[in-house]
Amino acid sequence: MKWFASNVLVFLMLYCGTGALAQDVFVTPDGNDSNPGTKEKPVASLEAARDLVRQFKAVNTWPKNGVTIWVGQGQYDQPCSLVLNENDSGEPGAPVIWRAMKGAEVCITGGRSIASDRFERVTSRLVLKRLTKAAASNVMQVNLKESGIYDYGKRQQYGHAIPVCTAPIELFFNHESMPLARYPNTGNIKIGKVIDAGSVPRNRDYTGRGAIFEYSDLRHSVWSGQKDIWLQGTFNYGFADDNILVESIDPSKKQIKLAMPSLYGVACGQEYQQYIAQNILDELDMPGEYYVDTNSGFLYFWPPGDLAGSSVMVSILEEPIISLEGVSHQIIRDFIIEAGRGVGIYLERGSNNLIAGCTVRNVGTSGIFMGQGARQTVPYLTHDDYAGVPVSRSVGSLQAHLYKYTAWNRQAGSNNGILSCDIYNTGSGGVYLSGGDKRQLIPGNNYVENCKIHDYNRRNKFIWAGINVDGCGNRISNCEIYNSDWQGIYVRGNDHLFEYNQIHHVTLNSNDTSPWYIGRDPSDRGNVVRYNYIHHCGNVNRMNMGIYCDDSSTDVLVYGNVFYQMATSTGVLFSNSGWDLRMINNMVIEPLSNTFVLSAHYYTWAANECVPMFGENGLIRNRLVKSVNIYEPPYSERYPQLLSYLNPIIEGKEWEGMRARRNIMKNNLIVGGPEKPVRLMGGEFAQCDELNNYRTITDPGFVDYKNGNFNLKPDAEVFKKIPGFKPLPFDKMGLFPDEYRTKIN
Repeated sequence: MKWFASNVLVFLMLYCGTGALAQDVFVTPDGNDSNPGTKEKPVASLEAARDLVRQFKAVNTWPKNGVTIWVGQGQYDQPCSLVLNENDSGEPGAPVIWRAMKGAEVCITGGRSIASDRFERVTSRLVLKRLTKAAASNVMQVNLKESGIYDYGKRQQYGHAIPVCTAPIELFFNHESMPLARYPNTGNIKIGKVIDAGSVPRNRDYTGRGAIFEYSDLRHSVWSGQKDIWLQGTFNYGFADDNILVESIDPSKKQIKLAMPSLYGVACGQEYQQYIAQNILDELDMPGEYYVDTNSGFLYFWPPGDLAGSSVMVSILEEPIISLEGVSHQIIRDFIIEAGRGVGIYLERGSNNLIAGCTVRNVGTSGIFMGQGARQTVPYLTHDDYAGVPVSRSVGSLQAHLYKYTAWNRQAGSNNGILSCDIYNTGSGGVYLSGGDKRQLIPGNNYVENCKIHDYNRRNKFIWAGINVDGCGNRISNCEIYNSDWQGIYVRGNDHLFEYNQIHHVTLNSNDTSPWYIGRDPSDRGNVVRYNYIHHCGNVNRMNMGIYCDDSSTDVLVYGNVFYQMATSTGVLFSNSGWDLRMINNMVIEPLSNTFVLSAHYYTWAANECVPMFGENGLIRNRLVKSVNIYEPPYSERYPQLLSYLNPIIEGKEWEGMRARRNIMKNNLIVGGPEKPVRLMGGEFAQCDELNNYRTITDPGFVDYKNGNFNLKPDAEVFKKIPGFKPLPFDKMGLFPDEYRTKIN
């Protein structure tokens, strides 16, 4: 401890009595943690820099311009999470700033690099025999144990309604995530005839029986007798993904038996009932694929480029790489955070923190995760019988816990921002935004702004969107979200604002999904979707929506958006029995289907769900009178429209909330698509009023329709056809340049 005490003394001697601009700490890979952290004598670790600032803060008046920690060029591997807590807070207007030195590329990792010269040709005859001729000539091997890597993680079931778990060891080549050896290399395998659907936990069957089904591809017979093969896909519904261990393969019957159930059981016959097979050495047959033999510790890899001089890294750390817990007035900027098995950056409690100009990539779960997760306490896959407890630094059963406790305050803090970051190649969504108190309708004022988020479903699929949001009073603006088979934005909570975003090429290969989703809680009100450009989403062979206000959604304003070439078979805006949905002053260009579709589903396919939803202890009733209370302030004062929602029409059988109310579509420009923009499904209770909309099959006055410039000319025909139509700020939709993002393409 003598070196540390003398270190602090030197640090204090350097800074006491100096001007505020001298409050800097320096970190470089070739520094030494026994140094005082000056530019001439930097420390080597981020923890050492943090501790120097803590010591300075304990005995000095905080400088009026705060303190900057300058981090030099290089890679900083974190053996444990870099934790910033209450002891590390700055002050209003005087934050602690963590930033890369000018021109430096700083990588903070949860992984370990492997020198390229450690790789060698495969020598084992048993391994070579399992590889194709081309693979045998190209696959390289490395002994991870010789690099000091002994922890390979654990493969576990994950997917819809299952806890999000940290990834096992993953491989990254030149900072790109590599695919685990799989079959097929592209596309999916259709589920064959189902012999036994397995137990169905969604129906409270907790016997744990795995399904048995026939395989439709003879390649499966090669894998007979092998262990630790996993199937990832959608085994019943196209919105319910799963990753399931294979128990056995019977080539004589051409059957697979799964080791565990899927939430809804296994079914066949639909195009989306499909899967891929993973973690199979025999299928390491294309550049980029890898396989880890956890018994021998050998990593087998077909490099997609020259190994010499390349970066090869594996993930190690299961905790978040950086954790902000109770800290305030902290700025983290210009870093690359990558190669962890769990979360990239975690935020809990605290206020006025900013993550800016960072790249978060190649992590096993969520890129940036705000607020607590949950730990499931029941030992089986479940849905309605869920029980759990909140936990920090872990995602876990967040979605199940939030489904049951919809007003859960996840302790995400307030006035925290994620600005101009790039987030991609993540396992379980890009950003999870939270904050505020739904029960008390207190805004969190947390935000995600000017972020580029893509390729965010490497592992978990449904619900784990580019951006998830819950709580109250948060904002998502000017973000670009793209390249996913699943959702763009998934919403829970109240009074959130979604503006100036660009969402494209999402929901490409899933069913009953959408670029923007909310549903199943009428108390989630006050959400505004305005001035967004949503285009080229959906799949003509799937049931996709644009803005999806699912079962019993209420009070969503969809204003001033541009929807272009939406392959949404069920409406640009779709709702099951919504209330107070308003679609106003939008431009819908070349839609595949109707602009507004509303279903009276409680009178058709969901008729059997009415009592379970609205009756005593029903899902909707619990959310309106237990999670929150619509009959008392602040809900009764803020949302008086909800007061009649649970009123009975026929006692014990029918309630007001089953019938759509006060939905309106007005002043919208529609170019192409069906002649009737509104489609009402299910009879008289599928209500939507149409007012002053204009549909045309010709150019309504765009500046450059052919090249996708949807600004309107001053003399555009639409202004004549829709008096009062407001021109949209098309040029402001999407990313913008700032000090952190100098280029937007």
